[in-house]
Amino acid sequence: MNIESLMLEMARAAKAASIWMARCPSAQKNEVLLNIADQIEAEAEGIQAENRRDLNNARDMGLSDAMLDRLTVKDPTIQSMAQGLREVAALDDPVGAVTKTWIRPNGLEVSRMRIPLGVIGIIYESRPNVTIDAAALCFKSGNAVILRGGSEALHSNQALAGVITRVLKAANMPEKAIQVVPVRNREAVNILLAQEEYIDLIIPRGGEGLIRFVVQNSRIPVLKHYKGVCHVFVDESADLDMAEEISVNAKVQRPGVCNAMETLLVHRTVAGEFLPRMARRFTAAGVTLRGCPETCRILPGISPATEADWYEEYLDLILAVRVVDDMDAAVAHMTQYGSSHTEAIVTSDYRRARRFVREMDASVVLVNASTRFNDGGQLGLGAEIGISTSKLHAFGPMGIDELTTTKFVVFGDGQIRS
Repeated sequence: MNIESLMLEMARAAKAASIWMARCPSAQKNEVLLNIADQIEAEAEGIQAENRRDLNNARDMGLSDAMLDRLTVKDPTIQSMAQGLREVAALDDPVGAVTKTWIRPNGLEVSRMRIPLGVIGIIYESRPNVTIDAAALCFKSGNAVILRGGSEALHSNQALAGVITRVLKAANMPEKAIQVVPVRNREAVNILLAQEEYIDLIIPRGGEGLIRFVVQNSRIPVLKHYKGVCHVFVDESADLDMAEEISVNAKVQRPGVCNAMETLLVHRTVAGEFLPRMARRFTAAGVTLRGCPETCRILPGISPATEADWYEEYLDLILAVRVVDDMDAAVAHMTQYGSSHTEAIVTSDYRRARRFVREMDASVVLVNASTRFNDGGQLGLGAEIGISTSKLHAFGPMGIDELTTTKFVVFGDGQIRS
């Protein structure tokens, strides 16, 4: 079968499976997820053997140590996959939930009920654990899913797909409810993105280049975020001890993730006191600072920031720092250079906190907390499929609720429209 025929057949099969999935009882979905978890643990040795094939190929291709680390499936990775499946099984099923009900003057009872989106295509890089995380969330929310992982993880993903297919078959459920694209050829992605007749949503997970490629080539709606240019603003009323701990955590804890702080904004009134102490903490943590002229005056010896630095998602131990005259200037900076991902303020002024929450256009806005909390698990969603900075139809971390939509349900007793 050529690639075009393969992808078309996968899309058609997913559409057929989605009809079955939409009416699948919660108990049956949960049982399948728990069985997949057990089977992944039972077949860990085989999965890791296939992963070693991917790692050997990746080394021959010259992939970076960071990419190799993300690709590696160790015993803790297997345990994490299994635990993730069990956690998703324990979540409330959103399908069929009524979110709101009201009575019209003519007696009609109108409700909104959650339903699956249908067929979801997910395109992602490296990490084989994403195969399991994404499959579990889409399955629990009643969707069929087509997963296209990175070519470097093909053998690992096919091993995981084999486990999933066997469990579905044993449960007498549609095996095509969860499919993994079995080829490396990039043309498969282009063909997948053209199947608007069968696929309802595309979710890309990876670097900015991958996401922009998907957006530019898809005929299907895409949920995306290009990058996370996240800010912390230290207000003049901030508790500076608190601001110090928040800023260090936001930058240093995991600098290579999308919710790490990339620019620190400091109110001019406290900059002279706050920046030297922060410089000591950041230097000790290996962070390179790049500052505006006022920051460079307060911290002689650091590199001047360029205009490009304010737009940069470093994903590294590099931080841009700017002194601002007031909150208006901080908000203006975030509005101009931010990516609608995560913005935080440290302040003791309730009115400024409320204004910040109201005015900032970001998927998560925090007051007196680290940007690192923009995460589905940390916010109580149980798990997430990714973080969306587009506003249709979801904004921010996407859990199982965000993998559903709503339909109107109307009950009457004979009403007719006049």
